[in-house]
Amino acid sequence: MCRKCIRTRNSRARHRVSTFRYTSLMRVLAIDPGYGRCGMAVVEKSGGPETLIYSACIETSAQSDFGARLATVVDECAKLIKVHAPDAFAMEKLFFSKNQKTAMRVAEVRGALISCAGQNGIEVFEYSPGQIKNAAAGWGGADKKQVAAMLHILMKIDKNIKHDDEYDAIAIGLTHLVYARR
Repeated sequence: MCRKCIRTRNSRARHRVSTFRYTSLMRVLAIDPGYGRCGMAVVEKSGGPETLIYSACIETSAQSDFGARLATVVDECAKLIKVHAPDAFAMEKLFFSKNQKTAMRVAEVRGALISCAGQNGIEVFEYSPGQIKNAAAGWGGADKKQVAAMLHILMKIDKNIKHDDEYDAIAIGLTHLVYARR
C-alpha cells in the first residue's frame, strides 16, 4: 500500500502509483498528439540546464485516410523511441473539443501512441494544459506566444519552429522534467 492510501486509510484507492524516479540523466519523448499535425520532441536533463535534442511537427495529408495518417504518426514515434531511447513518454491530456469527431480522432491517436510506448516498456505521463503552461511559463494562464518565448529563454532552441504543435511538445517535455524532480 502506498503512503497516500495509508494516510487516507483507503485500502481501495484507485490511483496509479508510479515507479518512475528522477535520475541525474533523464531523456523524455514528449508528444502533442494530433493526426493532422503532431508535435514531437526529445528533451534531456543531465546536470545542467534542460536541452532540446530533437523536435519536429509531423504533418499528414488531409487527402489520406485516417488509418494511413495514424500509421504515419505512430511510425515516427516508434523511430524516435528506437533512435533516442527515452526514459519516459509525456503527452498532453485530452481536452474536450466542440467537434466530437475531431476529439474522437485525437483520442484514437493518443491510444495508439500510448500503445507504442507500452510496447517499448516506457512509462507514460500525462499533463494538463494548465500544468504545461505553469511549468514552461510560470503561469497556468499563459498564451502560446508567452510559452514559446519562455522556451527560448529556458532552453537553447537553434532551429526555426513554424508550428505551435512543436513548441507544445517541447513544453510538455520540459513539464515532465519539472514534475519528475518533485
